[in-house]
Amino acid sequence: MGTCYREELVGVFGCPIDENPTVVVAQAAFEDLGIPYRYLTVLVYPEDLGTAMSALKALNMKGIHLTIPHKVEVLKYLDHVACDAQIMGAVNTVYVKDGELYGENTDGKGFITSLKEEGITIEGKTAMLLGAGGASRAIAVELANAGAKKLLIANRPASGRGEVLTDLIREKTKAEAEYICWDHTLAIPQEVDILVNTTNIGLYPDTDQKPDVDYNTVSPRMTVCDVIPNHPHTLFLKEAEKRGAKSIDGLGMLVNQAIISFRFWTGRTCRAEVMRKALSREYGIE
Repeated sequence: MGTCYREELVGVFGCPIDENPTVVVAQAAFEDLGIPYRYLTVLVYPEDLGTAMSALKALNMKGIHLTIPHKVEVLKYLDHVACDAQIMGAVNTVYVKDGELYGENTDGKGFITSLKEEGITIEGKTAMLLGAGGASRAIAVELANAGAKKLLIANRPASGRGEVLTDLIREKTKAEAEYICWDHTLAIPQEVDILVNTTNIGLYPDTDQKPDVDYNTVSPRMTVCDVIPNHPHTLFLKEAEKRGAKSIDGLGMLVNQAIISFRFWTGRTCRAEVMRKALSREYGIE
Protein backbone atom coordinates (compact mmCIF):
# COMPACT_ATOMS: atom_id res chain seq x y z
CA MET A 1 0.00 0.00 0.00
CA GLY A 2 1.40 3.42 -0.99
CA THR A 3 2.21 6.34 1.28
CA CYS A 4 -0.66 8.80 1.82
CA TYR A 5 0.44 12.39 1.19
CA ARG A 6 -2.93 14.07 1.67
CA GLU A 7 -3.30 16.52 4.55
CA GLU A 8 -6.49 17.70 6.22
CA LEU A 9 -7.01 21.40 5.48
CA VAL A 10 -8.01 24.14 7.91
CA GLY A 11 -7.05 27.82 8.04
CA VAL A 12 -8.17 31.41 8.38
CA PHE A 13 -10.04 33.81 6.09
CA GLY A 14 -9.43 37.53 6.56
CA CYS A 15 -8.64 40.91 4.99
CA PRO A 16 -5.98 41.99 5.85
CA ILE A 17 -4.42 38.66 6.71
CA ASP A 18 -0.72 38.61 5.73
CA GLU A 19 0.62 39.02 9.27
CA ASN A 20 -1.91 36.82 11.07
CA PRO A 21 0.22 34.51 13.26
CA THR A 22 -2.30 31.72 13.83
CA VAL A 23 -0.48 29.48 11.36
CA VAL A 24 2.50 29.45 13.73
CA VAL A 25 0.28 28.24 16.57
CA ALA A 26 -1.52 25.73 14.39
CA GLN A 27 1.43 24.00 12.78
CA ALA A 28 3.26 23.73 16.10
CA ALA A 29 0.19 22.08 17.63
CA PHE A 30 -0.38 19.71 14.72
CA GLU A 31 3.26 18.63 14.69
CA ASP A 32 3.17 18.08 18.44
CA LEU A 33 0.11 15.83 18.05
CA GLY A 34 1.60 14.11 15.02
CA ILE A 35 -1.49 14.59 12.84
CA PRO A 36 -1.48 15.42 9.10
CA TYR A 37 -3.15 18.83 9.17
CA ARG A 38 -2.20 21.95 7.18
CA TYR A 39 -3.25 25.47 8.23
CA LEU A 40 -3.75 27.96 5.36
CA THR A 41 -3.66 31.74 5.74
CA VAL A 42 -6.04 32.97 3.04
CA LEU A 43 -6.77 36.51 1.84
CA VAL A 44 -10.53 36.73 1.24
CA TYR A 45 -12.02 40.06 0.18
CA PRO A 46 -15.44 40.91 1.70
CA GLU A 47 -17.25 40.50 -1.60
CA ASP A 48 -15.83 36.99 -2.02
CA LEU A 49 -16.75 35.57 1.38
CA GLY A 50 -19.75 33.59 0.13
CA THR A 51 -17.68 31.90 -2.57
CA ALA A 52 -14.91 31.15 -0.09
CA MET A 53 -17.29 29.55 2.39
CA SER A 54 -18.82 27.32 -0.28
CA ALA A 55 -15.29 26.20 -1.15
CA LEU A 56 -14.89 24.59 2.30
CA LYS A 57 -17.09 21.68 1.29
CA ALA A 58 -15.73 21.48 -2.24
CA LEU A 59 -12.16 21.18 -0.91
CA ASN A 60 -13.16 18.79 1.89
CA MET A 61 -11.75 21.17 4.47
CA LYS A 62 -12.26 20.45 8.16
CA GLY A 63 -13.03 24.07 8.98
CA ILE A 64 -11.85 27.65 9.04
CA HIS A 65 -11.20 30.60 11.34
CA LEU A 66 -12.75 33.98 10.49
CA THR A 67 -11.05 37.24 11.33
CA ILE A 68 -11.52 40.90 10.35
CA PRO A 69 -13.91 41.73 8.65
CA HIS A 70 -15.82 38.45 8.28
CA LYS A 71 -17.01 37.44 11.77
CA VAL A 72 -20.50 38.92 11.47
CA GLU A 73 -21.07 38.60 7.73
CA VAL A 74 -20.26 34.87 7.76
CA LEU A 75 -23.46 33.99 9.64
CA LYS A 76 -25.55 34.13 6.46
CA TYR A 77 -23.50 31.30 4.91
CA LEU A 78 -23.79 28.81 7.79
CA ASP A 79 -26.19 25.90 8.24
CA HIS A 80 -25.99 25.89 12.05
CA VAL A 81 -24.87 28.51 14.61
CA ALA A 82 -24.21 27.76 18.30
CA CYS A 83 -26.57 29.45 20.76
CA ASP A 84 -23.94 31.70 22.32
CA ALA A 85 -22.66 32.72 18.88
CA GLN A 86 -26.23 33.58 17.88
CA ILE A 87 -26.48 35.90 20.88
CA MET A 88 -23.13 37.47 20.02
CA GLY A 89 -24.06 37.79 16.36
CA ALA A 90 -20.51 36.78 15.43
CA VAL A 91 -18.65 33.59 14.51
CA ASN A 92 -14.88 33.10 14.45
CA THR A 93 -14.75 29.32 13.96
CA VAL A 94 -16.50 27.09 11.45
CA TYR A 95 -16.28 23.33 11.25
CA VAL A 96 -17.65 21.01 8.57
CA LYS A 97 -19.72 17.99 9.60
CA ASP A 98 -21.72 15.74 7.28
CA GLY A 99 -21.49 18.32 4.52
CA GLU A 100 -22.88 21.18 6.62
CA LEU A 101 -21.22 24.28 8.11
CA TYR A 102 -21.38 24.81 11.88
CA GLY A 103 -20.51 28.17 13.43
CA GLU A 104 -18.99 28.73 16.87
CA ASN A 105 -17.37 31.63 18.66
CA THR A 106 -14.25 30.86 20.67
CA ASP A 107 -12.90 34.44 20.88
CA GLY A 108 -14.65 35.42 24.08
CA LYS A 109 -13.93 32.12 25.79
CA GLY A 110 -10.25 32.44 24.88
CA PHE A 111 -10.20 35.99 26.24
CA ILE A 112 -11.82 35.01 29.55
CA THR A 113 -9.32 32.17 29.99
CA SER A 114 -6.41 34.57 29.37
CA LEU A 115 -7.73 36.89 32.11
CA LYS A 116 -8.11 34.04 34.57
CA GLU A 117 -4.61 32.79 33.80
CA GLU A 118 -3.34 36.21 34.91
CA GLY A 119 -5.35 36.06 38.12
CA ILE A 120 -7.83 38.76 37.07
CA THR A 121 -11.20 38.71 38.83
CA ILE A 122 -14.16 39.44 36.55
CA GLU A 123 -17.14 39.08 38.87
CA GLY A 124 -18.50 42.42 40.05
CA LYS A 125 -16.08 44.43 37.90
CA THR A 126 -16.63 47.18 35.32
CA ALA A 127 -15.15 46.62 31.87
CA MET A 128 -14.78 49.08 29.00
CA LEU A 129 -14.52 47.87 25.42
CA LEU A 130 -13.09 49.99 22.63
CA GLY A 131 -14.94 48.97 19.47
CA ALA A 132 -18.13 47.03 18.77
CA GLY A 133 -17.21 44.58 16.02
CA GLY A 134 -17.17 40.79 16.05
CA ALA A 135 -14.44 40.41 18.66
CA SER A 136 -16.07 42.98 20.91
CA ARG A 137 -19.43 41.24 20.72
CA ALA A 138 -17.90 37.92 21.76
CA ILE A 139 -15.83 39.40 24.59
CA ALA A 140 -18.71 41.53 25.89
CA VAL A 141 -21.11 38.58 26.14
CA GLU A 142 -18.52 36.35 27.80
CA LEU A 143 -17.54 39.07 30.30
CA ALA A 144 -21.21 39.52 31.20
CA ASN A 145 -21.71 35.76 31.54
CA ALA A 146 -18.61 35.60 33.76
CA GLY A 147 -20.18 38.04 36.20
CA ALA A 148 -19.00 41.50 35.13
CA LYS A 149 -21.25 44.10 36.78
CA LYS A 150 -21.15 46.73 34.04
CA LEU A 151 -19.92 47.08 30.46
CA LEU A 152 -19.08 50.38 28.78
CA ILE A 153 -19.11 50.11 24.98
CA ALA A 154 -17.19 52.86 23.17
CA ASN A 155 -17.60 53.05 19.41
CA ARG A 156 -17.72 55.53 16.55
CA PRO A 157 -21.24 56.96 16.08
CA ALA A 158 -21.59 56.38 12.33
CA SER A 159 -21.91 52.59 12.40
CA GLY A 160 -24.59 52.22 15.07
CA ARG A 161 -22.91 49.01 16.22
CA GLY A 162 -22.12 50.39 19.67
CA GLU A 163 -25.77 51.03 20.45
CA VAL A 164 -26.73 47.60 19.10
CA LEU A 165 -24.17 45.83 21.28
CA THR A 166 -25.21 47.85 24.34
CA ASP A 167 -28.85 46.84 23.82
CA LEU A 168 -27.76 43.22 23.32
CA ILE A 169 -25.98 43.12 26.68
CA ARG A 170 -28.94 44.70 28.44
CA GLU A 171 -31.45 42.31 26.88
CA LYS A 172 -29.53 39.03 26.88
CA THR A 173 -27.39 39.19 30.04
CA LYS A 174 -27.63 40.35 33.65
CA ALA A 175 -24.92 43.00 33.28
CA GLU A 176 -25.52 46.73 33.07
CA ALA A 177 -24.44 48.33 29.80
CA GLU A 178 -23.76 51.88 28.62
CA TYR A 179 -22.89 53.18 25.17
CA ILE A 180 -20.20 55.86 24.89
CA CYS A 181 -19.98 57.87 21.67
CA TRP A 182 -16.33 57.74 20.59
CA ASP A 183 -16.06 60.87 18.44
CA HIS A 184 -13.30 62.51 20.47
CA THR A 185 -10.18 61.65 22.47
CA LEU A 186 -11.66 59.26 24.97
CA ALA A 187 -11.16 59.67 28.71
CA ILE A 188 -11.30 56.39 30.60
CA PRO A 189 -13.75 56.60 33.53
CA GLN A 190 -12.11 55.81 36.85
CA GLU A 191 -14.72 53.15 37.60
CA VAL A 192 -13.21 50.95 34.86
CA ASP A 193 -11.37 47.87 36.11
CA ILE A 194 -10.71 46.15 32.77
CA LEU A 195 -10.04 48.10 29.55
CA VAL A 196 -9.99 46.19 26.27
CA ASN A 197 -9.03 47.33 22.78
CA THR A 198 -11.09 45.18 20.40
CA THR A 199 -10.53 47.41 17.35
CA ASN A 200 -8.01 46.78 14.57
CA ILE A 201 -6.10 49.96 15.50
CA GLY A 202 -2.46 48.90 15.73
CA LEU A 203 -2.95 45.88 13.46
CA TYR A 204 -0.28 45.29 10.81
CA PRO A 205 0.70 47.23 8.76
CA ASP A 206 -0.38 50.17 10.97
CA THR A 207 1.64 49.13 14.01
CA ASP A 208 2.55 52.77 14.74
CA GLN A 209 -1.06 53.62 15.57
CA LYS A 210 -2.95 53.49 18.86
CA PRO A 211 -6.57 54.12 19.90
CA ASP A 212 -7.53 57.77 20.43
CA VAL A 213 -7.55 57.63 24.21
CA ASP A 214 -6.41 60.09 26.89
CA TYR A 215 -3.81 57.74 28.34
CA ASN A 216 -3.34 59.96 31.38
CA THR A 217 -6.77 58.73 32.53
CA VAL A 218 -5.46 55.14 32.64
CA SER A 219 -4.67 54.31 36.26
CA PRO A 220 -2.45 51.66 37.94
CA ARG A 221 -5.53 49.85 39.28
CA MET A 222 -6.69 48.97 35.76
CA THR A 223 -6.00 45.86 33.70
CA VAL A 224 -5.52 46.86 30.06
CA CYS A 225 -5.87 44.27 27.29
CA ASP A 226 -5.34 44.25 23.53
CA VAL A 227 -6.66 41.54 21.22
CA ILE A 228 -4.11 42.31 18.50
CA PRO A 229 -1.53 39.50 18.34
CA ASN A 230 1.03 41.01 15.94
CA HIS A 231 3.28 42.37 17.31
CA PRO A 232 1.64 41.62 20.68
CA HIS A 233 3.32 44.44 22.61
CA THR A 234 1.27 47.21 20.97
CA LEU A 235 1.60 50.97 21.45
CA PHE A 236 -1.74 50.83 23.29
CA LEU A 237 -0.29 48.46 25.88
CA LYS A 238 2.97 50.40 26.12
CA GLU A 239 1.09 53.61 26.92
CA ALA A 240 -0.97 51.81 29.58
CA GLU A 241 2.16 50.32 31.15
CA LYS A 242 3.70 53.81 31.41
CA ARG A 243 0.75 54.70 33.67
CA GLY A 244 1.35 51.66 35.87
CA ALA A 245 -1.51 49.52 34.55
CA LYS A 246 -1.23 45.76 34.23
CA SER A 247 -1.19 44.76 30.55
CA ILE A 248 -2.34 41.57 28.83
CA ASP A 249 -1.49 41.07 25.16
CA GLY A 250 -3.44 39.19 22.51
CA LEU A 251 -1.33 36.03 22.54
CA GLY A 252 -3.18 34.38 25.42
CA MET A 253 -6.53 34.91 23.74
CA LEU A 254 -5.17 33.62 20.44
CA VAL A 255 -3.80 30.43 22.00
CA ASN A 256 -6.81 29.72 24.20
CA GLN A 257 -9.39 30.26 21.47
CA ALA A 258 -7.30 28.12 19.11
CA ILE A 259 -7.33 25.20 21.55
CA ILE A 260 -11.13 25.21 21.47
CA SER A 261 -11.28 25.61 17.69
CA PHE A 262 -8.82 22.79 17.07
CA ARG A 263 -10.93 20.47 19.21
CA PHE A 264 -13.85 21.08 16.83
CA TRP A 265 -11.65 20.32 13.82
CA THR A 266 -9.56 17.41 15.07
CA GLY A 267 -11.31 15.97 18.12
CA ARG A 268 -7.97 16.34 19.92
CA THR A 269 -6.71 18.71 22.63
CA CYS A 270 -3.62 20.73 21.76
CA ARG A 271 -1.02 21.67 24.36
CA ALA A 272 -1.08 25.38 25.20
CA GLU A 273 2.61 25.43 26.18
CA VAL A 274 3.64 24.20 22.72
CA MET A 275 1.63 26.95 21.05
CA ARG A 276 2.94 29.68 23.35
CA LYS A 277 6.55 28.64 22.77
CA ALA A 278 6.02 28.78 19.01
CA LEU A 279 4.63 32.32 19.26
CA SER A 280 7.41 33.42 21.58
CA ARG A 281 10.01 32.20 19.09
CA GLU A 282 8.19 33.96 16.27
CA TYR A 283 8.28 37.30 18.07
CA GLY A 284 11.66 36.88 19.74
CA ILE A 285 10.20 37.19 23.23
CA GLU A 286 11.34 33.89 24.74
